[in-house]
Amino acid sequence: MLKNYSIADTFGISAPASMKVEGFEASQNPYVPTQKSYVFRKDQLRDVLAFLASPSGDGLYLTGPCGSGKSTLLEQVAARLQWGVHTVTGHGRLELNDLLGQYMLVEGGAMQWIDGPLTLAVRLGHVLLINEIDAVDPAELIGLNDIVEGKPLTIPQTGTVLMPHAKFRLVATGNSAGNGDQSGLYQGVLRQNLAFLDRFRLMEVGYPDPDDEMKLLAELVPTMPETMRYNMVNVANQIRKIFIGGQDGGGMLSVTLSTRGLMRWASLLATFKSAPNALAYSLDRALTFRAEPAEREAIHRIAKDVFGDDWQQ
Repeated sequence: MLKNYSIADTFGISAPASMKVEGFEASQNPYVPTQKSYVFRKDQLRDVLAFLASPSGDGLYLTGPCGSGKSTLLEQVAARLQWGVHTVTGHGRLELNDLLGQYMLVEGGAMQWIDGPLTLAVRLGHVLLINEIDAVDPAELIGLNDIVEGKPLTIPQTGTVLMPHAKFRLVATGNSAGNGDQSGLYQGVLRQNLAFLDRFRLMEVGYPDPDDEMKLLAELVPTMPETMRYNMVNVANQIRKIFIGGQDGGGMLSVTLSTRGLMRWASLLATFKSAPNALAYSLDRALTFRAEPAEREAIHRIAKDVFGDDWQQ
């Protein structure tokens, strides 16, 4: 059953009471993402809601740097609208048949067709979310061209022809906008077919504003002093700036402190607050143990400069 949701009440932003968006009645749908604490940015929310309300034959392609929250944005919108999401992570061996489904051996020795994530989303009126879509072979993705436009989905293995549910949506995320990796930071990213990309509206998702990340850290670790949260967000943004680099390509770091990593750092700091130099101890486990030694040293130097005397406490 469908339901209208107040945008202001549902997403915690300033909006007229008359502004509503259509979603689903709360149910036991196992495909609805788990609702988590999240600070919505009005511009991004507006684009996602406009797409969900009226895709007009488009898919939605969210592009942005590593860990900027592309998939989380879509999932948390869907969680509040009770909209089912089928998530697939793209890779070089992903084939269209993996999305359609397959015959499997079931109890009794019989072969039974099992719907894949695309087929389920088309049947049920859910979102198919393909993460890292720019890592998928472009030749395989061409098979999605018609379904994005709302045309019937044909399953060759069974001969079934499905008309897409009116609420079916296709969303993709990628570190590139489908034009390949110009920075050299993202291994395995492929240049995508232009005809396929032309079926998507694009949306850029950058890292959250510092104030938004401060709110997230306050909700995650309420006992953490405001100055500590401020310094952690400052460190994260300095690392990101060096990671992203400039117009000439990627920066001098091969790792970055995403919002997810920042929250991990804060959570580990609360857990290991009694450890010697707890800030460095928790930062290593949140991020820098997977960095090269020189990069680890550089990140620690950034943090030490930001925290000052507090770094050793």
